[in-house]
Amino acid sequence: MRSLSSLLDAIADVQLAIAGDAVLDAWLSGTSERLCREAPVPAVRVEHRAAAPGGAANTAANAAALGARVRFAAVVGDDDDGATLRAALAAAGVSPDDLLVAPGRRTTAKRRILAGDQMLARLDEVDGHPLPPPLQELLATRIERFGRTADAVLFADYGLGALTAMARQRLVGRRNDWPLVVVDAHDLRPWRPVRPSAVTPNWEELCYLLDPLVDETPDPADRVGWVERHADELFTATGAGLVVVTLDRDGAVLLERDRPPHRAYVQPVAKGRTTGAGDSFAAAFTLALAVGADPTSALEVAVAAATVVVNTVGTDVCELETLRGSLGLAERTIISADELAATLRRHRRAGRRIVFTNGCFDVLHRGHVSYLNEAKRHGDVLVVALNGDASVRALKGPDRPVNGAEDRAAVLAALSCVDHIALFDEDSPRRLLEVVQPDVYVKGGDYTPEMLPETPIVRRLGGEVRILGYLADHSSSRIIERIRGTDDASAAAQVAQAAQVAQAAQAAQPARPARPARPVAP
Repeated sequence: MRSLSSLLDAIADVQLAIAGDAVLDAWLSGTSERLCREAPVPAVRVEHRAAAPGGAANTAANAAALGARVRFAAVVGDDDDGATLRAALAAAGVSPDDLLVAPGRRTTAKRRILAGDQMLARLDEVDGHPLPPPLQELLATRIERFGRTADAVLFADYGLGALTAMARQRLVGRRNDWPLVVVDAHDLRPWRPVRPSAVTPNWEELCYLLDPLVDETPDPADRVGWVERHADELFTATGAGLVVVTLDRDGAVLLERDRPPHRAYVQPVAKGRTTGAGDSFAAAFTLALAVGADPTSALEVAVAAATVVVNTVGTDVCELETLRGSLGLAERTIISADELAATLRRHRRAGRRIVFTNGCFDVLHRGHVSYLNEAKRHGDVLVVALNGDASVRALKGPDRPVNGAEDRAAVLAALSCVDHIALFDEDSPRRLLEVVQPDVYVKGGDYTPEMLPETPIVRRLGGEVRILGYLADHSSSRIIERIRGTDDASAAAQVAQAAQVAQAAQAAQPARPARPARPVAP
């Protein structure tokens, strides 16, 4: 029940310990006007060189950009790339003093060669020798020391040898000392004994993780469904309480024990522009959990941060003020009936199914979020018809709504599953149904389609009606009743706090002034 601003402000109080594989990301970019004589490949005239923290170092840089106090434990070589990486970390606000410098060791570096915006090749330099036992011991000791005072610990394991079996064994003994442990690893299986609070695999890492456990070929055409069907195996394989699977163009799916899955939606970008987005996601997700955001909100915060990064070229970070803008209220979230009709015509020409639902959505709560997320699954475009203030008063009484229509619409627009919002002041959204002509009309509760006055209209327009369940004991009215049941001394403060619940739910749900339609798979 904290406002968006207070959640983001609280990041400055978080001490985050990060450990993992430090990488130097570098770019050599220029122009190419001909093929070289030695081989049929472009000859690039290098005009610009750039370097940035990569791998776990990029995760640390992202956490610092969001305002956290970061301690970063890793190993670099005593070479020029190591010096460049230390300087890049210092410039990003991460102290390089905590890094272990290994004499004679090569710093891992990934150099990309670009002609214009087109990457032609990547040159990877990795030290193939395992970390000597004394360095393993030093790194494990440093991680333990950082963890004693940290609010959260994040391990970014790229499989490059920094986080060894010996280090993980030491971590198991310290696990109960750490309130929040997030693991972002290429191979999560060795991390199970650590009992992570949360893990953040991508699709490829997920398939590798489940390969020995699931007698079913992963379905690339239904990645979200495949993830959700194998939630139990994921919890078993990782030992984690939360599993967040990132699916690039398909967004991300949050799996939480004993709760329905939650999906966050994104707009696809070119694959070459996703470098570093996973690091931004892991940093933002961990920090959001550390400041008290619920997992659903933390997921949307992480998606917003990753979205900022994928809209830039090369490894980049999401800064706090940029995240504020991404999560801020849209200037205009309610669309007129005429604009909605024109927009939906474009959706239909692209073959997209339109889902329609309606409600007051006064004090946004987990039941609302779960319901809207499920509604989106019945089609491609979700239109929410929102009761206007006069309509809410007629339905709920003179002291409602708690939040005005513009505020309620802004919070709904911040949910990645919501595509368009229209307002109606009548007792029923019949007028908007005629405009939208949905393929699917969705309602939640203990109804049957025959009980709804809208059903004949929907069926006449060629649509179908589906009834979704509602989470028990989750409603705006019950929340407000509980608040009003408190003693008089605190009632005023509690009511004011209730009025901010919707803003708190927005603590990571990227608002979009005008979001392009999500493409539909052919």
